Amino acid sequence: MKFFIDTANLNDISEAEALGILDGVTTNPSLMAREKISGEANVIEHYKKICDITSGDVSAEVISTDLDGMKREAEQLIKIADNIVIKIPMIKDGVKALAWATNQGIRTNCTLVFSAGQAILAAKAGATYVSPFIGRIDDIGWNGMQLIEDIAEVYAVQGFETEILAASIRSGKHIVEAAKAGADVVTCGLSAIESLLHHPLTDNGLAKFLADHKKAAGL
Repeated sequence: MKFFIDTANLNDISEAEALGILDGVTTNPSLMAREKISGEANVIEHYKKICDITSGDVSAEVISTDLDGMKREAEQLIKIADNIVIKIPMIKDGVKALAWATNQGIRTNCTLVFSAGQAILAAKAGATYVSPFIGRIDDIGWNGMQLIEDIAEVYAVQGFETEILAASIRSGKHIVEAAKAGADVVTCGLSAIESLLHHPLTDNGLAKFLADHKKAAGL
C-alpha cells in the first residue's frame, strides 16, 4: 500500500520524505488556504516546490466545476511537472473531464467519492485514482471502511485498474483498517503516519535495553 501525505505544508512533506515512506502528496484548495497560498501564480509556484521535494504523484485540484474550465486548468497544471495528477470532483462534468483526460493521457484523481456507484463511474471514465472520504462518511454515522471493501470487491470482480486512494484518514488505526480493507493508497496528515511508530511496549522495551546497557557499562 502506498503512503501519500495530505497537506500543502512543505515542512511536513519534507519530514515524510525523510522517513523514506512517502509515495506522493494530495492537496486541495482548503489545504492551500491553510498555508496562506492564494492566487494562481502562487499556487502553481507552491506545486513546483512540492514536486521538488518528492518524485511521487502530486494531486493538484481543479477549482472549476464546468467541463471547459476543468480542461483549461488541467492543461495548465500538467505543465508544472511530470508527477502532477489532476484532481477532479465527482460531479457530472467531472466524469466528462475524467474521460477527456484519459483520452489525453493525463492521469487523474477523482475526489469527493462517497459511494461504490460513484467509484464505478470514476473507473469507467479511466481515473488513475479514486478517493473515497472515510472520515467524512464515519461522521454521518455510516461505515467508511465498508465503502473501501465494497469498492475493492467491485474493482476486483470487474478488473478495473483504478487505484483506491483512501482519503480523510485521521489516525493510525484508520491506516491499518484501510490496508486490511483493500486500499491501494492512504493519504493523511503527518501525525497519523507518525502515530504508527508508537507502542508502549516499544517505548518500555527500548528504555529497559538502554538502562541495562548503561548498568553493564558501569555508567
